[in-house]
Amino acid sequence: MEKEATWKAAYFTLGCKLNFAETSTVGQQLKEAGVRAVQKGEIADVCIVNTCSVTEVADHKCRQAIHKLVREHPGAIVVVTGCYAQLQPVQVAGIEGVDLVLGAEEKGQVVPRVLEMLESRSKEVAEMAEAACHHQTTPTAKIRSFMPSCSCGNRTRYFLKVQDGCDYYCTYCTIPIARGRSRNGSIESLVAQARDVVARGGREIVITGVNIGDFGKTTGEDFLSLIKALDAVEGIERYRISSIEPNLLTDEIIEFCAQSRAFMPHFHIPLQSGSDEVLRLMHRRYDTALFRHKVERIKQLIPDAFIGVDVIVGTRGETEELFNETVSFLRSLPITQLHVFSYSERPGTMALKIQHSVSPEEKHRRSNVLLELSDEKFRAFYEAYRDRQEVRPVLLEHSKTKGVMHGFTDNYIKVELHVDPSEVKQLDNTIVNVQIGEWNEKGDALVATVLTSSL
Repeated sequence: MEKEATWKAAYFTLGCKLNFAETSTVGQQLKEAGVRAVQKGEIADVCIVNTCSVTEVADHKCRQAIHKLVREHPGAIVVVTGCYAQLQPVQVAGIEGVDLVLGAEEKGQVVPRVLEMLESRSKEVAEMAEAACHHQTTPTAKIRSFMPSCSCGNRTRYFLKVQDGCDYYCTYCTIPIARGRSRNGSIESLVAQARDVVARGGREIVITGVNIGDFGKTTGEDFLSLIKALDAVEGIERYRISSIEPNLLTDEIIEFCAQSRAFMPHFHIPLQSGSDEVLRLMHRRYDTALFRHKVERIKQLIPDAFIGVDVIVGTRGETEELFNETVSFLRSLPITQLHVFSYSERPGTMALKIQHSVSPEEKHRRSNVLLELSDEKFRAFYEAYRDRQEVRPVLLEHSKTKGVMHGFTDNYIKVELHVDPSEVKQLDNTIVNVQIGEWNEKGDALVATVLTSSL
C-alpha cells in the first residue's frame, strides 16, 4: 500500500535500458514510501541521477544533467548513482550541490538512504562520497549485490533485469569496472517477477542485463533454462531479448525461440567490428565466421526475424582497410538495422596501448557510411512487408496525438494506426492483428489498419 505523498522527487537517467529499468524501480519504491514524482513547475525535495559512462560524451552529459537539476531544484538533496558515479566518484562528489554518491555495490541503498536523508533533511555528504574524496570507492572485485528490477515506467512493455556486470574485459570497455563481475537473480525469483507483471496488466517483457547470455554465474543456472521458464508464465504474450553476445547465443537458444510460445522473432546482437583483426584487438570472443553462422541460423529458422547489430567505428587499430572489411561484411549479412557508435577513449582501458588512432573527422565519416548502410537495410526490411500488405500482430500503445496509436509487430516493425479517439483507452495495451500499409508522413513507421484481436 502506498503512503500519502509527503515529498517530491525528480529523476534523470542516462544510458542503457538497464539504467532506465533501475530508475523506474527506484521511483516505484519511493512512491510506495510517500515520495511522488515532481510535476512540471514544482521544485523537488530530492533529485536522483542514474548515470552512464560508456563514452566521454556520456560523462559530459551526466555533469550537465547534475548542474541543471541543481539549478532547477534549489535546496534539493541530490543523489548520483550509476556507472559514472562508480568510475569517477571524486569528480562527481566535487560537483556543487551533490549530496550522495552511490556506486554499483551501493545502488540498492538508494531508496533507504534517500528516505533517511529526507526524514532528517540533513545535507551532509554520505559515506560513499566521503570515501570517494579519499579515492576509496568499492573495488570492482568486491561488487557482489544484485539489485532486482522489473518496471515499465511510462511505457507499455516491462523491462526485467535478469543479470548485471560483465566478466569479459574487452579492451575498449569500462563496463566491467563500472558494474562489477557477472551476477544474476535466480530463475525462481525472475519468474515470480514475471507473474507480478501479469498481475499488473503487463503483456510484454524485455529481458535486460549487461551480458545476459552469461546468466547463471551466481546461481548455477543458464540462460536457456531461464527463457524456457519465462515462456511458461501464462499471461505474458511477448518476450524480447534486449541484447546477447554472439558467442553466448547458442543454436539451442535460437531453436527454442523459433518454436516458443512467446519469444518474438527479434534479436539484437553486438558485432562491434566486421574485421577479424579488429575483433582480436578488442579481445572479443568470436570471429566473423561465428557471427555469420548465428545470423544465417536465425534467418533459416525464423525468416521474418528483425536483427539489430551494434558496431563501433574508429577504434584504435582500425585502419581504413579494416574498416572496409567491416562494411563489406555487414553488407553481405541479412540483418535489419545497425546501431553505430564512435569509439571513445576511456581511461584505464587496454585499448590505449594499441597503436594507430583514428581522427575525429574520420570516425564521423565512417559512422555516416554505416548509418547509410543501416538505412538501406532498414527500409528494405520494412518495404518487404509494405509491398505484401502483411498481416501481423501488434501490441498497441497510445500516443500524444489524438486518434493516433503506435505499436510494434512481433518482428519489431513500428506501425501507426488512426482510430476513433473514443477507442484509444480500450485498445491501449492490447494485441491486435493489423494489415500493414504505406509509410506515414514522418517516414518512421508504416500505417496499419486494425483487423481483429489476436487473442
